[in-house]
Amino acid sequence: MNLLSSPGNPLKGTIKLPGDKSMSHRAALFAALSTGDCLVQNFLVAGVTRVMLEALAALGIKWSLEGTTLQVQGMGLCRGFDGIDPVTLDCGNSGTTMRLLAGATSALGLPVILDGSPGLRGRPMKRIVVPLQQMGVDVQASPDGTAPLSISARPTDRKLQSISYALPVASAQVKSCLLLAALAAEGETVLREPGPSRDHTERMLRAMGAEVETRILLSAGGGLASIETRLLPPDPLELQPFDIVLPGDFSSAAFLIVAAIITPGSQVVLQGVGLNPTRTGLLDVLQTMGADITIQNVYESCGETLGDLQVRHSALRGVKVTGSMVIRMIDEFPVFAVAATHAHGRTIVSDAQELRHKESDRIHNLCMELARLGADLQETPDGFTVSGGTLLGGGQVNSHGDHRLAMALGVAGLASMKPIEIQGADIISESFPQFTGALQECGADIHPG
Repeated sequence: MNLLSSPGNPLKGTIKLPGDKSMSHRAALFAALSTGDCLVQNFLVAGVTRVMLEALAALGIKWSLEGTTLQVQGMGLCRGFDGIDPVTLDCGNSGTTMRLLAGATSALGLPVILDGSPGLRGRPMKRIVVPLQQMGVDVQASPDGTAPLSISARPTDRKLQSISYALPVASAQVKSCLLLAALAAEGETVLREPGPSRDHTERMLRAMGAEVETRILLSAGGGLASIETRLLPPDPLELQPFDIVLPGDFSSAAFLIVAAIITPGSQVVLQGVGLNPTRTGLLDVLQTMGADITIQNVYESCGETLGDLQVRHSALRGVKVTGSMVIRMIDEFPVFAVAATHAHGRTIVSDAQELRHKESDRIHNLCMELARLGADLQETPDGFTVSGGTLLGGGQVNSHGDHRLAMALGVAGLASMKPIEIQGADIISESFPQFTGALQECGADIHPG
């Protein structure tokens, strides 16, 4: 499917966002590991969460989904899985699904093969394989350190080894994988990251009764040395069931935020958006650039902060994004680059080499497609530089099978000189099936082309 995005209409309206993708993954899996029945409301129904649910079904987990309400019958960490035959779990295009399942099945001692799409097979998995092996998990990857991953059975009465491990790159997926495996470890596991990554796993595990502690470690000079996360397995080894309503996905909100900022005459309100500080780097950067964004009606739910965002069309100025801020907005760079093309002056992104290992090489493909539209930008090994202030032209661009790139290019067309046609836009359903409809509700001229 192609998507045609055309300029001319200001965006007006109030939108409620679908459930947070990261939390939906975790809620489904953690519910399966709990000791009872769990209810998850505002669950994200999308391609990437569907593969998680199908994987759980393949493991014998019973669940039902009505609309966006998910019910899961938890099987626990110590019962219900013994004697299962080796099974292949298809993780689709979802790195989160593969890495979280690797940790959970390692804790459970299940014999599984974790596989996925050609794109997922190209993503690095050695970063979880190495520490899992140190914990005593019999896990093997392909010779180049990618999927498929093969995990051998382990008797549930044999504990894994606790480890003290420094992650070379701050990564919520890697950290979550190891924390899940650590639930079956003997003693306390300590993980250190060079910067902050999203902490939904820690918050949810705490709510389920696990002992998880996070500390900021400072260097001798007073700067950030690392973020330390400690987990001590619960005794008895049980995770309590839960009944939660998931916040709106900030990464999905990002596209609507930027669309309103760059489209003249726009004013939108996004309701119930998750405002976890490990996720809102884009919000901070856009406000530094001069974006008119007001946070209203802030409240707490299931250990997470939520609120409404009022966003107006704004004049932006260039900014530099580097260091720990990159991790706090790692999924939002495609649409951030679109915002940067509308900013006065230069925007510089560095320390973002992780973007080359997402659903596509987001640095290269983003720069290539925006350049086709007339953007003045340069690709660098670990980021890009944008010289803003020139309106993008129209034409045909390609999603490269990357849902976030497809949506970012769709946003670009709302404030370009001519319509933009995005090839392969059906990939958007992987994470935000309501993307086109939400923009149409606000008056945007965007539709299948």
